[in-house]
Amino acid sequence: MWLSLVKGGDFTPGFAFCIMPAGISINYSQGCKSMVSLQTPVCDFGHGAPEFSLPGVDGRVWSLGECRGEKGLLVMFICNHCPYVKAIRDRIVRDARELKSLGVNSVAIMSNDPSEYPEDSFENMQRVAEEFDFPFPYLLDQTQAVAKAYGAVCTPDFFGYNASLELQYRGRLDESRKQAAAADVRRDLFEAMKQVAETAQGPQQQIPSMGCSIKWLDE
Repeated sequence: MWLSLVKGGDFTPGFAFCIMPAGISINYSQGCKSMVSLQTPVCDFGHGAPEFSLPGVDGRVWSLGECRGEKGLLVMFICNHCPYVKAIRDRIVRDARELKSLGVNSVAIMSNDPSEYPEDSFENMQRVAEEFDFPFPYLLDQTQAVAKAYGAVCTPDFFGYNASLELQYRGRLDESRKQAAAADVRRDLFEAMKQVAETAQGPQQQIPSMGCSIKWLDE
């Protein structure tokens, strides 16, 4: 059994932990690369949101401009199979609804290779969006070009932009991991994007999101 130091000084049995360039952290569950988990890099404040045009589960093709809100935009890279995403899907929906009332729109993008993970197929994307009543477009990035343009590394990976589409948040939703955290924990993502809506500036202190690595076509 391995012990490894993770953020905050916690030791987790059964995981090897290493630090990669650009602030990326990797966990291998029992040495199995198929279970690799990553932490997102630090926020590159002010970086512009890359354009995209992607098909949604609703039959529409969505562009960046069609997704943005008056006060900002939350771009989320998620998938269907990842336990980190499954643990917080209801909270993602809750936060997206509340942020919309503040003028911040949301969009979710699925960039995984579904040939390796059939649960991430377009048909299952449609099923999940309907089951959880997603209040935002859920888009398929089949070529993975959009994930690469944004520098997404894991699911979930959150990119919070202000009204000018300048990056202001690159952190976690809350302290949930593969299981949902307690209901009363601090809502890091919501509070950060609320601040962005009010001031156009994100918080200087941000805790990285952790999740399953994006399943790349060429790996």
